[in-house]
Amino acid sequence: MSEWWTYRPEDFLLFSPRVYWRLFEAHNAALWPLHLVTLTAGLAIILLIARRPQIGTRWIALILAIAWIFVGWSFLWNRYSTINWAATYVAPAFFVEGALLLVASLRDALAFDRRGPSDWIGYFILGFAFAGQPLLAPLGGRGWASSEVFGIAPDPTVMATLGVLLLAQSKLVPWLLPIPVLWCLLSGMTLQTMGEPQAWAPYGVLALTAAAAIWTAVRQTR
Repeated sequence: MSEWWTYRPEDFLLFSPRVYWRLFEAHNAALWPLHLVTLTAGLAIILLIARRPQIGTRWIALILAIAWIFVGWSFLWNRYSTINWAATYVAPAFFVEGALLLVASLRDALAFDRRGPSDWIGYFILGFAFAGQPLLAPLGGRGWASSEVFGIAPDPTVMATLGVLLLAQSKLVPWLLPIPVLWCLLSGMTLQTMGEPQAWAPYGVLALTAAAAIWTAVRQTR
């Protein structure tokens, strides 16, 4: 029996990149044209934040709550778990995040009235989640069929949430951050282990989130 330290991350991977991306193709085919609805919801999030209407903020958290619960159920629980048993343990975390966002919606707890560099980072992450992430599939030579779309796939849903949280002010933000952060780490490690260049996306969003959070914390201490 080989010693445990001789194993590499690739040795624990339960699927090939081809199987992984075909999973997204099947998922997209099964849910189309729901993508149009989720992308419209994403655009609504950006408009509501930009206009900063008091009455509209609860809808932002509600949209995200529905997206997290739906992705956790439709992709992680029903589809990803067929090739990765660990997904059955990750899906409940998506349900928890959805429940926390639902609480934020019911309490109208998110406010979007601050200005600063973190705002620009937040908008950039939002734009990437809604428009940039779906483009990575055709740019990577896989075609549109395996594109990852907000509200359909986990990565853009998580990234959009991080963008919103960077723009938001609320006592609930520290409670809403850990699960998206952990997913970005998990997704990045999975893609890196598969040898996918796309691993830079979750890692990059995580790095930007950390930089914005540090900048905000430093400014608040002055």
